[in-house]
Amino acid sequence: MTQQHTIIRLGHQGDGIADGPIYAPRTLPGEVVSGTLSGQMLTDIRVETPSDQRVKAPCRHYKACGGCQLQHAADEFVADWKVEVVRNALAAQGLDAPMRPIHTSPEYSRRRATIAVRRTKKGTLAGFHGRASDTITEIPDCHLLHPSLTRAIPVAGALALLGGSRKGVLAVTLTLSEGGLDVAVKGGKPLDGPLEMALAHATEHHGLARLSWDDEVIAMRAPPVQHFGPVGVVPPPGAFLQATKDGEQALLQAITEVTQGAKRIVDLFAGCGTFSLPLARSAEVHAVEGEAEMIKAMDQGWRRAQGLKQVTTEARDLYRRPLMPDELKKFDAAVLDPPRAGAEAQVAELAQARRPAIAYVSCNPVTFARDAKILVNAGYTLEWVQVVDQFRWSSHTELAARFTLNPKL
Repeated sequence: MTQQHTIIRLGHQGDGIADGPIYAPRTLPGEVVSGTLSGQMLTDIRVETPSDQRVKAPCRHYKACGGCQLQHAADEFVADWKVEVVRNALAAQGLDAPMRPIHTSPEYSRRRATIAVRRTKKGTLAGFHGRASDTITEIPDCHLLHPSLTRAIPVAGALALLGGSRKGVLAVTLTLSEGGLDVAVKGGKPLDGPLEMALAHATEHHGLARLSWDDEVIAMRAPPVQHFGPVGVVPPPGAFLQATKDGEQALLQAITEVTQGAKRIVDLFAGCGTFSLPLARSAEVHAVEGEAEMIKAMDQGWRRAQGLKQVTTEARDLYRRPLMPDELKKFDAAVLDPPRAGAEAQVAELAQARRPAIAYVSCNPVTFARDAKILVNAGYTLEWVQVVDQFRWSSHTELAARFTLNPKL
Protein backbone atom coordinates (compact mmCIF):
# COMPACT_ATOMS: atom_id res chain seq x y z
CA MET A 1 0.00 0.00 0.00
CA THR A 2 1.35 3.42 -0.97
CA GLN A 3 1.73 5.80 1.97
CA GLN A 4 2.75 9.45 2.30
CA HIS A 5 5.38 10.64 4.77
CA THR A 6 7.07 13.93 5.61
CA ILE A 7 10.87 13.82 5.89
CA ILE A 8 12.04 15.38 9.14
CA ARG A 9 15.82 15.09 8.90
CA LEU A 10 18.71 13.16 7.39
CA GLY A 11 20.37 10.27 9.21
CA HIS A 12 24.11 9.58 9.37
CA GLN A 13 23.94 7.50 6.17
CA GLY A 14 22.29 10.36 4.27
CA ASP A 15 18.82 8.77 4.22
CA GLY A 16 15.76 10.89 4.87
CA ILE A 17 13.97 9.98 8.11
CA ALA A 18 10.24 10.31 8.73
CA ASP A 19 8.28 9.55 11.90
CA GLY A 20 8.43 5.89 12.86
CA PRO A 21 11.33 6.02 12.19
CA ILE A 22 10.93 5.35 8.49
CA TYR A 23 13.96 5.62 6.22
CA ALA A 24 13.67 7.01 2.70
CA PRO A 25 16.87 7.09 0.61
CA ARG A 26 17.62 10.14 -1.50
CA THR A 27 15.04 12.41 0.07
CA LEU A 28 15.48 15.73 1.87
CA PRO A 29 14.06 17.40 5.01
CA GLY A 30 10.65 18.97 4.46
CA GLU A 31 9.76 16.80 1.48
CA VAL A 32 6.49 14.91 1.31
CA VAL A 33 7.13 11.52 -0.25
CA SER A 34 5.10 8.42 -1.02
CA GLY A 35 6.13 4.82 -1.44
CA THR A 36 5.80 1.24 -0.29
CA LEU A 37 6.85 0.45 3.25
CA SER A 38 9.07 -2.62 3.65
CA GLY A 39 9.90 -2.94 7.34
CA GLN A 40 11.31 0.49 8.21
CA MET A 41 12.46 1.26 4.65
CA LEU A 42 10.39 3.13 2.09
CA THR A 43 10.78 1.80 -1.45
CA ASP A 44 9.46 2.86 -4.86
CA ILE A 45 9.74 6.43 -3.61
CA ARG A 46 7.93 9.28 -5.32
CA VAL A 47 8.61 12.86 -4.22
CA GLU A 48 5.23 14.58 -3.96
CA THR A 49 6.47 17.90 -2.60
CA PRO A 50 10.17 18.54 -3.36
CA SER A 51 12.52 20.61 -1.22
CA ASP A 52 13.94 23.83 -2.61
CA GLN A 53 17.34 22.21 -1.90
CA ARG A 54 16.66 19.40 -4.39
CA VAL A 55 18.71 19.55 -7.60
CA LYS A 56 19.18 17.39 -10.67
CA ALA A 57 21.96 14.90 -10.05
CA PRO A 58 25.00 15.88 -12.15
CA CYS A 59 25.97 12.25 -12.86
CA ARG A 60 23.85 10.10 -15.17
CA HIS A 61 24.77 6.98 -13.16
CA TYR A 62 23.37 8.29 -9.88
CA LYS A 63 20.03 6.50 -9.95
CA ALA A 64 21.59 3.03 -10.27
CA CYS A 65 25.02 3.52 -8.66
CA GLY A 66 25.62 3.26 -4.93
CA GLY A 67 28.83 5.29 -4.92
CA CYS A 68 27.06 8.55 -3.99
CA GLN A 69 24.17 9.20 -1.62
CA LEU A 70 23.57 12.96 -1.90
CA GLN A 71 23.78 14.13 -5.51
CA HIS A 72 20.10 15.07 -5.33
CA ALA A 73 20.92 17.83 -2.82
CA ALA A 74 22.41 21.27 -3.45
CA ASP A 75 26.12 21.53 -2.64
CA GLU A 76 25.47 24.16 0.03
CA PHE A 77 22.96 21.88 1.73
CA VAL A 78 25.41 18.95 1.76
CA ALA A 79 28.19 21.12 3.17
CA ASP A 80 25.97 22.48 5.94
CA TRP A 81 24.66 18.98 6.73
CA LYS A 82 28.15 17.52 7.11
CA VAL A 83 29.18 20.30 9.47
CA GLU A 84 25.97 19.70 11.43
CA VAL A 85 26.75 15.96 11.68
CA VAL A 86 29.98 16.86 13.47
CA ARG A 87 28.28 19.48 15.63
CA ASN A 88 25.61 16.98 16.70
CA ALA A 89 28.20 14.30 17.51
CA LEU A 90 29.99 16.77 19.78
CA ALA A 91 26.72 17.90 21.37
CA ALA A 92 25.90 14.27 22.26
CA GLN A 93 29.06 14.35 24.41
CA GLY A 94 28.19 17.75 25.90
CA LEU A 95 30.81 19.51 23.76
CA ASP A 96 30.86 22.47 21.41
CA ALA A 97 33.57 24.06 19.28
CA PRO A 98 34.05 26.74 16.64
CA MET A 99 33.50 25.17 13.21
CA ARG A 100 35.73 26.40 10.42
CA PRO A 101 34.28 26.61 6.87
CA ILE A 102 34.13 23.18 5.25
CA HIS A 103 36.71 22.27 2.61
CA THR A 104 35.24 20.18 -0.21
CA SER A 105 37.37 18.39 -2.80
CA PRO A 106 36.41 19.17 -6.40
CA GLU A 107 34.71 16.82 -8.85
CA TYR A 108 36.88 14.34 -10.74
CA SER A 109 39.58 14.34 -8.04
CA ARG A 110 39.47 10.85 -6.50
CA ARG A 111 42.86 9.24 -7.10
CA ARG A 112 41.91 5.82 -5.80
CA ALA A 113 38.87 3.57 -6.14
CA THR A 114 37.98 -0.08 -5.64
CA ILE A 115 36.14 -1.42 -8.67
CA ALA A 116 33.85 -4.44 -8.44
CA VAL A 117 34.23 -6.80 -11.41
CA ARG A 118 32.16 -9.84 -12.33
CA ARG A 119 32.70 -12.19 -15.24
CA THR A 120 29.69 -12.65 -17.51
CA LYS A 121 28.83 -14.83 -20.48
CA LYS A 122 29.77 -12.01 -22.83
CA GLY A 123 32.82 -10.71 -20.97
CA THR A 124 32.93 -8.68 -17.75
CA LEU A 125 30.93 -6.08 -15.86
CA ALA A 126 33.01 -3.49 -13.95
CA GLY A 127 31.91 -0.55 -11.81
CA PHE A 128 30.41 0.23 -8.40
CA HIS A 129 27.78 -1.76 -6.53
CA GLY A 130 24.25 -0.38 -6.47
CA ARG A 131 22.87 0.81 -3.16
CA ALA A 132 22.59 -2.18 -0.74
CA SER A 133 22.83 -4.45 -3.76
CA ASP A 134 25.07 -7.01 -5.41
CA THR A 135 24.26 -5.45 -8.78
CA ILE A 136 27.25 -3.79 -10.45
CA THR A 137 26.69 -0.50 -12.27
CA GLU A 138 29.13 0.57 -14.97
CA ILE A 139 30.40 4.14 -14.44
CA PRO A 140 32.06 5.44 -17.63
CA ASP A 141 31.05 9.04 -16.81
CA CYS A 142 31.67 9.02 -13.03
CA HIS A 143 31.93 12.54 -11.58
CA LEU A 144 34.01 11.44 -8.59
CA LEU A 145 36.99 9.72 -10.16
CA HIS A 146 39.95 11.44 -11.75
CA PRO A 147 39.57 10.99 -15.53
CA SER A 148 42.75 8.89 -15.64
CA LEU A 149 41.19 6.53 -13.13
CA THR A 150 37.95 6.26 -15.08
CA ARG A 151 39.88 5.44 -18.24
CA ALA A 152 41.64 2.64 -16.33
CA ILE A 153 38.45 0.74 -15.40
CA PRO A 154 38.71 -1.55 -18.46
CA VAL A 155 41.99 -2.81 -16.97
CA ALA A 156 39.97 -4.24 -14.08
CA GLY A 157 37.78 -6.09 -16.56
CA ALA A 158 40.79 -7.48 -18.40
CA LEU A 159 42.25 -8.83 -15.15
CA ALA A 160 38.93 -10.46 -14.29
CA LEU A 161 39.01 -12.33 -17.58
CA LEU A 162 42.42 -13.72 -16.64
CA GLY A 163 41.85 -14.61 -13.01
CA GLY A 164 38.26 -13.97 -12.00
CA SER A 165 35.60 -16.54 -11.24
CA ARG A 166 32.09 -16.60 -12.72
CA LYS A 167 30.82 -17.26 -9.20
CA GLY A 168 32.56 -14.41 -7.37
CA VAL A 169 33.26 -10.69 -7.59
CA LEU A 170 36.78 -9.37 -7.96
CA ALA A 171 37.74 -6.25 -5.96
CA VAL A 172 40.27 -4.30 -8.02
CA THR A 173 41.80 -1.25 -6.34
CA LEU A 174 43.12 1.27 -8.85
CA THR A 175 45.45 4.00 -7.58
CA LEU A 176 47.08 6.79 -9.54
CA SER A 177 50.79 7.15 -8.84
CA GLU A 178 53.74 8.99 -10.32
CA GLY A 179 54.93 5.73 -11.88
CA GLY A 180 51.57 4.95 -13.47
CA LEU A 181 48.59 2.87 -12.40
CA ASP A 182 49.04 0.85 -9.20
CA VAL A 183 46.64 -2.13 -9.17
CA ALA A 184 45.83 -4.41 -6.23
CA VAL A 185 43.40 -7.31 -6.75
CA LYS A 186 41.48 -9.23 -4.09
CA GLY A 187 39.26 -12.28 -4.46
CA GLY A 188 40.78 -13.80 -7.58
CA LYS A 189 41.71 -17.37 -8.42
CA PRO A 190 44.66 -18.87 -6.51
CA LEU A 191 47.97 -18.10 -8.16
CA ASP A 192 49.65 -20.79 -10.22
CA GLY A 193 52.38 -20.66 -12.84
CA PRO A 194 50.22 -19.99 -15.92
CA LEU A 195 48.12 -17.33 -14.14
CA GLU A 196 51.20 -15.58 -12.81
CA MET A 197 52.72 -15.48 -16.29
CA ALA A 198 49.46 -14.15 -17.77
CA LEU A 199 49.25 -11.43 -15.13
CA ALA A 200 52.87 -10.41 -15.66
CA HIS A 201 52.14 -10.10 -19.39
CA ALA A 202 49.04 -8.01 -18.61
CA THR A 203 51.17 -5.68 -16.50
CA GLU A 204 53.36 -4.99 -19.54
CA HIS A 205 50.47 -4.85 -22.00
CA HIS A 206 48.52 -2.27 -19.98
CA GLY A 207 51.60 -0.31 -18.89
CA LEU A 208 50.88 -0.75 -15.18
CA ALA A 209 53.33 0.52 -12.60
CA ARG A 210 52.63 -2.42 -10.31
CA LEU A 211 50.21 -5.33 -10.09
CA SER A 212 49.58 -7.30 -6.90
CA TRP A 213 47.28 -10.30 -6.49
CA ASP A 214 45.96 -10.97 -2.98
CA ASP A 215 48.90 -8.95 -1.53
CA GLU A 216 51.55 -10.76 -3.62
CA VAL A 217 53.38 -8.48 -6.04
CA ILE A 218 53.24 -10.03 -9.52
CA ALA A 219 55.23 -7.41 -11.40
CA MET A 220 56.48 -3.83 -11.03
CA ARG A 221 57.45 -1.92 -14.17
CA ALA A 222 58.01 1.36 -12.31
CA PRO A 223 57.86 2.28 -8.62
CA PRO A 224 54.30 3.52 -7.83
CA VAL A 225 55.57 6.59 -6.00
CA GLN A 226 53.35 8.82 -3.87
CA HIS A 227 54.77 12.15 -2.74
CA PHE A 228 54.23 13.26 0.85
CA GLY A 229 55.65 16.75 0.99
CA PRO A 230 59.17 16.56 -0.49
CA VAL A 231 59.47 12.79 -0.06
CA GLY A 232 58.69 10.06 -2.58
CA VAL A 233 57.34 6.89 -0.97
CA VAL A 234 56.46 3.53 -2.53
CA PRO A 235 53.55 2.26 -0.37
CA PRO A 236 52.92 -1.47 -0.01
CA PRO A 237 50.05 -2.84 -2.13
CA GLY A 238 46.67 -1.63 -0.88
CA ALA A 239 48.14 0.71 1.76
CA PHE A 240 45.94 3.51 3.11
CA LEU A 241 46.02 6.73 1.10
CA GLN A 242 43.93 9.86 1.46
CA ALA A 243 41.19 9.80 -1.19
CA THR A 244 42.17 13.06 -2.92
CA LYS A 245 45.38 15.04 -3.06
CA ASP A 246 43.31 18.18 -2.47
CA GLY A 247 41.83 16.77 0.74
CA GLU A 248 45.23 15.54 1.91
CA GLN A 249 46.65 19.05 1.55
CA ALA A 250 43.74 20.57 3.48
CA LEU A 251 44.29 18.13 6.35
CA LEU A 252 48.05 18.73 6.29
CA GLN A 253 47.54 22.49 6.41
CA ALA A 254 45.37 22.11 9.52
CA ILE A 255 47.88 19.79 11.21
CA THR A 256 50.80 22.07 10.38
CA GLU A 257 48.98 24.96 12.03
CA VAL A 258 48.35 22.94 15.22
CA THR A 259 51.96 21.73 15.50
CA GLN A 260 53.66 24.99 14.49
CA GLY A 261 56.66 25.70 16.71
CA ALA A 262 56.97 22.15 18.03
CA LYS A 263 60.49 20.74 17.91
CA ARG A 264 59.54 17.08 18.45
CA ILE A 265 56.26 15.58 17.18
CA VAL A 266 54.80 12.10 17.61
CA ASP A 267 52.60 10.95 14.73
CA LEU A 268 50.25 8.15 15.80
CA PHE A 269 48.59 5.88 13.20
CA ALA A 270 51.12 7.40 10.80
CA GLY A 271 50.53 5.19 7.74
CA CYS A 272 53.23 5.67 5.12
CA GLY A 273 54.09 9.19 6.26
CA THR A 274 51.27 11.33 4.88
CA PHE A 275 51.83 13.83 7.68
CA SER A 276 55.10 12.68 9.27
CA LEU A 277 57.27 13.43 6.27
CA PRO A 278 56.00 16.96 5.50
CA LEU A 279 56.20 17.83 9.21
CA ALA A 280 59.86 16.76 9.21
CA ARG A 281 60.72 19.90 7.30
CA SER A 282 60.71 21.77 10.62
CA ALA A 283 60.55 19.20 13.45
CA GLU A 284 61.88 15.82 14.47
CA VAL A 285 59.11 13.25 14.10
CA HIS A 286 58.52 9.85 15.67
CA ALA A 287 56.04 7.92 13.50
CA VAL A 288 54.08 4.97 14.94
CA GLU A 289 51.95 2.64 12.81
CA GLY A 290 50.59 -0.88 13.25
CA GLU A 291 51.47 -2.10 9.75
CA ALA A 292 55.20 -2.83 9.56
CA GLU A 293 55.33 -2.64 5.76
CA MET A 294 53.91 0.89 5.78
CA ILE A 295 56.48 2.00 8.35
CA LYS A 296 59.24 0.42 6.27
CA ALA A 297 58.10 2.30 3.16
CA MET A 298 58.11 5.61 5.08
CA ASP A 299 61.58 4.99 6.47
CA GLN A 300 62.98 4.18 3.03
CA GLY A 301 61.47 7.36 1.62
CA TRP A 302 62.91 9.50 4.40
CA ARG A 303 66.39 8.00 3.97
CA ARG A 304 66.38 8.95 0.29
CA ALA A 305 65.22 12.51 0.97
CA GLN A 306 67.35 15.60 1.53
CA GLY A 307 67.03 18.45 4.01
CA LEU A 308 64.61 16.89 6.52
CA LYS A 309 64.86 16.59 10.28
CA GLN A 310 65.15 13.10 11.74
CA VAL A 311 62.18 10.76 11.34
CA THR A 312 62.21 7.69 13.57
CA THR A 313 59.69 4.91 13.06
CA GLU A 314 58.04 2.22 15.16
CA ALA A 315 55.72 -0.62 14.15
CA ARG A 316 53.27 -0.97 17.04
CA ASP A 317 49.62 -1.89 17.57
CA LEU A 318 48.30 1.25 19.24
CA TYR A 319 45.04 -0.46 20.21
CA ARG A 320 46.80 -3.15 22.23
CA ARG A 321 49.90 -1.17 23.20
CA PRO A 322 49.28 2.57 23.14
CA LEU A 323 52.22 4.84 23.84
CA MET A 324 52.35 5.55 27.57
CA PRO A 325 52.74 8.96 29.27
CA ASP A 326 56.45 8.50 29.96
CA GLU A 327 57.00 7.85 26.24
CA LEU A 328 54.76 10.70 25.11
CA LYS A 329 56.41 13.30 27.35
CA LYS A 330 59.38 13.42 25.00
CA PHE A 331 57.26 15.31 22.46
CA ASP A 332 55.93 18.88 22.19
CA ALA A 333 52.94 17.94 20.05
CA ALA A 334 50.99 14.87 18.95
CA VAL A 335 49.22 14.04 15.69
CA LEU A 336 46.79 11.15 15.40
CA ASP A 337 44.77 9.87 12.45
CA PRO A 338 43.11 6.64 13.60
CA PRO A 339 40.72 4.34 11.71
CA ARG A 340 36.94 4.67 12.16
CA ALA A 341 37.08 3.03 15.60
CA GLY A 342 38.91 6.08 16.93
CA ALA A 343 41.74 5.91 19.46
CA GLU A 344 40.14 5.69 22.91
CA ALA A 345 43.00 3.85 24.62
CA GLN A 346 45.71 6.03 23.08
CA VAL A 347 43.81 9.24 23.78
CA ALA A 348 43.50 8.27 27.46
CA GLU A 349 47.30 8.04 27.65
CA LEU A 350 47.69 11.33 25.78
CA ALA A 351 45.38 12.97 28.29
CA GLN A 352 47.63 11.82 31.14
CA ALA A 353 50.79 12.90 29.30
CA ARG A 354 49.40 16.46 28.99
CA ARG A 355 51.21 17.43 25.81
CA PRO A 356 50.66 21.10 24.89
CA ALA A 357 49.08 20.55 21.45
CA ILE A 358 47.20 17.70 19.79
CA ALA A 359 46.07 17.52 16.15
CA TYR A 360 43.35 14.93 15.64
CA VAL A 361 42.27 13.77 12.17
CA SER A 362 39.10 11.65 12.10
CA CYS A 363 36.91 9.86 9.57
CA ASN A 364 34.16 9.20 12.16
CA PRO A 365 32.56 12.15 14.01
CA VAL A 366 31.03 9.86 16.66
CA THR A 367 34.27 8.24 17.81
CA PHE A 368 36.04 11.59 17.47
CA ALA A 369 33.54 13.19 19.84
CA ARG A 370 33.97 10.32 22.32
CA ASP A 371 37.75 10.79 22.28
CA ALA A 372 37.43 14.58 22.43
CA LYS A 373 35.43 14.23 25.64
CA ILE A 374 38.37 12.38 27.25
CA LEU A 375 40.75 15.21 26.36
CA VAL A 376 38.38 17.99 27.44
CA ASN A 377 37.81 16.27 30.80
CA ALA A 378 41.59 16.17 31.23
CA GLY A 379 41.96 19.92 30.78
CA TYR A 380 42.21 20.38 27.01
CA THR A 381 40.31 22.98 24.99
CA LEU A 382 38.85 22.00 21.63
CA GLU A 383 39.89 25.16 19.80
CA TRP A 384 38.34 24.46 16.40
CA VAL A 385 37.13 21.78 14.02
CA GLN A 386 37.69 21.79 10.24
CA VAL A 387 35.47 19.48 8.19
CA VAL A 388 37.26 18.19 5.08
CA ASP A 389 34.97 16.54 2.53
CA GLN A 390 37.07 14.26 0.33
CA PHE A 391 34.08 12.01 -0.39
CA ARG A 392 31.89 14.47 -2.25
CA TRP A 393 28.16 13.59 -2.40
CA SER A 394 28.61 10.75 0.10
CA SER A 395 27.54 10.53 3.74
CA HIS A 396 31.20 10.12 4.76
CA THR A 397 32.53 12.99 6.89
CA GLU A 398 36.16 13.71 7.80
CA LEU A 399 37.67 16.40 9.98
CA ALA A 400 40.77 17.85 11.58
CA ALA A 401 40.71 19.41 15.05
CA ARG A 402 42.99 21.35 17.37
CA PHE A 403 43.30 20.63 21.10
CA THR A 404 45.41 22.81 23.38
CA LEU A 405 46.19 22.19 27.05
CA ASN A 406 44.97 24.56 29.70
CA PRO A 407 47.89 24.35 32.18
CA LYS A 408 45.71 25.66 35.02
CA LEU A 409 43.45 22.58 34.96
